[in-house]
Amino acid sequence: MMLWTAAEAAAATGGQAQGDWAVSGLSIDTRTIEAGDMFVALKAARDGHDFVAQALEKGAGAALVSRVPEGVSSDAPLLIVDDVQMGLEALGRASRARTGAKVVAVTGSVGKTSTKEMLARMLSDQGRTHAAVASYNNHWGVPLTLARMPRDTEFAVIEIGMNHPGEIAPLAKQARPHVAMVTTVAAVHLEAFESVEGIAFEKAAIMQGLEPGGVAVLNADIAEAHVLRGVAADLGVPACWFGESAEDCKLLSADNRGEGTVARATVNGRDIELHIQSLGAHFAMNALGAIACVEALGADPAKAVESLALWSPVKGRGVREVIRLDGGEVTLLDDSYNANPTSMAAALAVLAATPGAGRRIAYLGDMGELGPQEIELHAGLALLQAVAGIEKIHCVGPLMKALHAALPEAKRGGWYETSADALPGLKAGIKGGDIVLAKGSNSMGLAKIVDGIREMGQSGPKSENA
Repeated sequence: MMLWTAAEAAAATGGQAQGDWAVSGLSIDTRTIEAGDMFVALKAARDGHDFVAQALEKGAGAALVSRVPEGVSSDAPLLIVDDVQMGLEALGRASRARTGAKVVAVTGSVGKTSTKEMLARMLSDQGRTHAAVASYNNHWGVPLTLARMPRDTEFAVIEIGMNHPGEIAPLAKQARPHVAMVTTVAAVHLEAFESVEGIAFEKAAIMQGLEPGGVAVLNADIAEAHVLRGVAADLGVPACWFGESAEDCKLLSADNRGEGTVARATVNGRDIELHIQSLGAHFAMNALGAIACVEALGADPAKAVESLALWSPVKGRGVREVIRLDGGEVTLLDDSYNANPTSMAAALAVLAATPGAGRRIAYLGDMGELGPQEIELHAGLALLQAVAGIEKIHCVGPLMKALHAALPEAKRGGWYETSADALPGLKAGIKGGDIVLAKGSNSMGLAKIVDGIREMGQSGPKSENA
């Protein structure tokens, strides 16, 4: 399907198109580029212009550049702009403007990717749905997602993240959502913010991008709910609140049933029951907020509840799988993509509650960007109620030394400088029947531990229930 013609892309960006070409997608990575994609030569760790020739050799339909790169023919299919990042943003804005899609944007300290995936699963059963892939939620991820949106899209789900103040509002204004959701506010990125309240104000900035008549879907249970309420009032934005303390969408209960969660709730006075293929009340909370978004978009919430039952987590974000060993089966909870104090507490609670007769073991890596409180926040994990239900906790990384020291001696596993250092001890430390969690900030590479556990046996079918 044609996404952009040379003339359309040139008009959108104010750039100069070389040749008469058309592209069916956009890519920023030559390793995954597909024939017919436009290669976007962004500058990151490397200058994307260095890879344009390779992209064209692999079948790219065109390249978005600020100059003709070395080794590339002067008549190659190019879109030449003054600045590639600005050109990508212009494509995103033009794509958003030409579609009649109903758009929901999701932000939050924890749970935004899972909630985005829930929404995409729900809405895809009700119309042509476009959503961000992976965690494409930053200054290039949002415009890339928008620029990739087919013109006949009916629903779009845009994930918006941040690391520093002032990042969310410009991205929200590019997305122009009809519904904006804040999953939660927590102690994340404290290196860049003076307080959690400062984070709440930044998350609330997503409401600045709402279309006229747009609705905010907000978490009523967080300590900073007053910040969200104040910003909504200042902007004149109507809000739908979800949570145990909410009146609009109220979570009544969330119970583990086998390998999943069953939640009861009321949505604007109607009783609903949510079935989720994952353990954890946090998934139930995010699902309830997602249902609220569906209703605010004008889609069918009853059908969304049915679709939710078919959703399962994405790799590295709570996927459950069975590893077959000679001595039995190991249940692996792969939550290795990211970590902060709130998501760590939720993951440990899931580990403690996962059914099974075997031991519960955790491999926990450093949580990044926590600022001056980082040592205290790591050590504080030892005080979580869930720790009582976990036999051994292995710690990975310099900051996790604080947790290792704070743990009761009986629960203290090994401490390792890196994930690679932990690999030799996996075989001796894990046996059939064990339930094992791997979680840490992505930079800690706990995916190595996940892969190491997989290599101990033969992976069984994923039931995606962490």
